Amino acid sequence: MGESVALSRLAEVLEVEEEALKDLLEEMKGDYAGKDRGICLIELDGAYQICTKIETYEYVKKLVSQPKKRSLTDVMLETLSIVAYKQPVTKQEIEAIRGVKSDFAVNKLLEYQLIKELGRLDTIGHPIVFGTTEEFLRCFGVSSIEELPDIDEVQKQNFKEEAIEEVKTINIDL
Repeated sequence: MGESVALSRLAEVLEVEEEALKDLLEEMKGDYAGKDRGICLIELDGAYQICTKIETYEYVKKLVSQPKKRSLTDVMLETLSIVAYKQPVTKQEIEAIRGVKSDFAVNKLLEYQLIKELGRLDTIGHPIVFGTTEEFLRCFGVSSIEELPDIDEVQKQNFKEEAIEEVKTINIDL
């Protein structure tokens, strides 16, 4: 529960140099990784948070009321992957990639706090741009977007060809 705290903010509050604090936090991460600890220290895009270890989750769940675990549909996962790999991205760009309206998926991902509004483009209509959140990083077990797996060029070409074939099929059916 709660939010992560940026390294710069921690250093400011503790009145220490960022580099020294980063070394200390890395040491703490190692200490907390021991089997006799119920907590861990995680880094999320340059910010730090103390969390309950996954092994103790069931016990903590019994102590506090947790919101229902949400599952992501294929449509939501597809939309989320577009945001993750193309961010910052507008809803219009998401819809152009998917080929269908994405209002529901975008709204649900916002509700689940996996994506957030990053601002607006300075173009006609001032569309909202979206990006992923710390909650996204936490849920997918990565420290930053750079840790997401790469899609190789062969896969990209295959996806492109599949999309072209789908568009051809849709046009024939019309």
